[in-house]
Amino acid sequence: MIIIENVKKIFQTKTGNLTAVDDVNLKINEGEIFGVIGYSGAGKSTLIRMLNGLEKPTSGKLEVSGKDIASIQGKELRHARQKIGMIFQHFNLLWSRTVAENIAFPLEIAKVSKFERQERVQELIQLVGLEGKENAYPSQLSGGQKQRVGIARALANNPTVLLCDEATSALDPETTDSILELLLGINKKLGLTIVLITHEMHVIRKICQRVAVMEDGKVVESGDVLEVFKNPQTPITKKFVGQGTEQQDTKETMNQLLKKYPSGKVVKLTFVGDTAEQPIIQSLLQNVQLTVNILHGNISQTQNGSYGTLLLHLDGTEESIDEAIQYLNQQRVGIEVVNNV
Repeated sequence: MIIIENVKKIFQTKTGNLTAVDDVNLKINEGEIFGVIGYSGAGKSTLIRMLNGLEKPTSGKLEVSGKDIASIQGKELRHARQKIGMIFQHFNLLWSRTVAENIAFPLEIAKVSKFERQERVQELIQLVGLEGKENAYPSQLSGGQKQRVGIARALANNPTVLLCDEATSALDPETTDSILELLLGINKKLGLTIVLITHEMHVIRKICQRVAVMEDGKVVESGDVLEVFKNPQTPITKKFVGQGTEQQDTKETMNQLLKKYPSGKVVKLTFVGDTAEQPIIQSLLQNVQLTVNILHGNISQTQNGSYGTLLLHLDGTEESIDEAIQYLNQQRVGIEVVNNV
């Protein structure tokens, strides 16, 4: 569906050349929700703007639905863009137009008849849950409602690809979840390919099947979301995963406990899939005589399954601690002894 090969984007500035995207290679499957995560300046916004031709790559191949977006122009590019919807962080609505008129705008540009426009607008209003708001103006809507208008407008021309540029960054957590649920439902109902860029790991975890992590214009890591959560390879990815698992609070808790209880060992357990829901601690205490202090626990649901971590302080004789570690190793649970916090 989307093929990105050796794509590079260099901007010329007064101080010299700036490489915003540096030799990126990605393949995004038809019908999947693919996340691109990175902090400000990572190059993710430039990458997504190249997918619909708003920016041209300096070099490389960029194919969307069989069209080389980097090489086409004029009428052919305008036609290709009709099949690539885009929603934005700050909604980009026309403030002098009602909800229905905002949604109809791309259909007017495409010269769709008035009757067909009206039918399509009503379909989309129902799809995004804005019944009764057809005649409201953007100033009368909440942030979540504005973004629903943006989503409906992006879907007006029946695109095959939907690009989301920090689509939830301006929203509160509860509204963010409702918009993500809407995008997930649209993906399942319409079979849309969704490319979503964000700096929030929660967004990736919630709806994406696969993710690419960007830093300094490069993709430093990519793969299934569950695998990335379970086994992050780069420092930037570990930072994002920590963002989603309250890692900093965990470190403070462990440091306090280690000062108070210097004996024993701190271990980190990793659960994937069915093991995330098993009573591992109860089973451990039934089989080994020792004291267990739970420092921190977290279970995350991804589109690929459950992923959980549990930090424990094991205290007892050296033999009982070794026996506990051996027992945990036998339970299909990842285990790491934390020597330094």
